[in-house]
Parts: sequence; C-alpha cells; structure tokens
Amino acid sequence: MASRSRGFTLVELLIAIALMALMAILSWRGLDGMARTQSILRERSDQVAALQTGLLQWQADLDAITETPHTVALDWDGRALRLTRRGTQGPGDGLRVVAWSRRALADGASWWLRWESQPVTTREQWQDAWNQAAAWAQNPGADARQREVAIAPLLDWQVVYFRNNAWTNALSSAAGTAQATTGATSDAVAAAVGGATAGAAAGTGVPPAPGATAAPPELPDGVRLVLSLPPGRAIAGQLVRDWVNPTVGGGKS
Repeated sequence: MASRSRGFTLVELLIAIALMALMAILSWRGLDGMARTQSILRERSDQVAALQTGLLQWQADLDAITETPHTVALDWDGRALRLTRRGTQGPGDGLRVVAWSRRALADGASWWLRWESQPVTTREQWQDAWNQAAAWAQNPGADARQREVAIAPLLDWQVVYFRNNAWTNALSSAAGTAQATTGATSDAVAAAVGGATAGAAAGTGVPPAPGATAAPPELPDGVRLVLSLPPGRAIAGQLVRDWVNPTVGGGKS
C-alpha cells in the first residue's frame, strides 16, 4: 500500500505560531529601540547645532561692534547686553542695535535670547533702537518679541570684562558704559550733515548730533560669556566663551 504523507499536528502548528509571534515581538522591540535612539540623537544634534549657532552669532556681533561719535558701543546692565554693530550688507546698510538677554518664555523655561533692531542711519533712530533694546530685555511687547530669536534654555548667565590684564565684573567697570548725551538731530539735519560726517562716522551713515558732547566709549580688551545650561540637554553645566578685542588680539578674536 502506498504510504500516506503525514502533516503537522495541531500542537506543532500552535508551537510554530507562538515562535513566530515571539520573533515578531523581539524584532519590533529592536526596531522601536533603534527608532528611539535615532530620534534622541537627532534631538541632541539639533540642540548642539542651535547652541553653536548662537555662540557663533555672539562672536559675530562682538566682532562687528562699531564705535561712532555720540553712540554707545557696548553696555551690560546685569540683565541684557546691548551693543551697536555694523550692518551685514556693508557700510551702506547702516548700523544695528543688538541685545542679548535671558527671559522665561511661554513654556516656563528661561531661554537665552537675541534681539536685533532695524537698520539705523541717524542719531535719533539709534537712540530709539537703543531704548527699544532695553525695554525688550525687561518687558517686551508683541512687536519686540517678533524680532527676538530663542537660542537655548538657560539657567543663568554672566558677562565679565577683561581690563588692565584682569577679569573684572562688567557692572563695576565704569569704562565702556558711557552714555551718549541727547542731541537734537532730525532727519533733515542728518541728511544735510551726512556727507560731511561720513568719514567721522566710519562710513556707517550715522552722523553725530550737532552740539552733543559725549566721551567716546572704550571697549574692554576682552569679554567673557559664562552660560549655565540646564541638565538633561545635549550640553549641560557651565560653558565659558571668551572674546578678544581684535585691536588687542592682532586682528583675531
């Protein structure tokens, strides 16, 4: 008699299905772990990139500081650091007022923030932008918030100046925080004297105010930035960044 082929029993079939299900679960857990790891790495990479971009912008702002008559080049009041820098499009772009500060956002966390004004070409425009920067650091309105950029979460920060071969508290250093006196400079007057004062304003397009007297601001030889970054981020703890005035560092910062 021809032998009859023997198939799988019910028990064998159930065991095979159970083994396949176990392998599927193990494979899914492995793929899920890989996806989670990739997501964490991408998030950490974005955090590092954002912080690096902020530090590069910080250095670029300091490198572009412009000292002109009757304006303040750099000022730190313990809450915000304000500076006057040249435009990014060349001398014809005028000047910009930039401010850096720390403030709590809608999520409740404190962030390191940067604010930048519109281009300014007159003394009055600069003074208005300088006042806007101070107001933005304390209690910004909706318009001011539109011009700010959030860099990274921040627990605390500090700015220190290097003067006379020593690091000193920027708030205790009177030099470099001279305030420009108010001058009556209208747009018409600025246009009239703009050509005659272009050289004095270092090609920035900001003419000095007629009759105004102010001691030229003295920049520190160096600026130290100390950031306290919160835990749980790609970079946590204290981060220190030093900037050397190009006039002191031989053109290098």
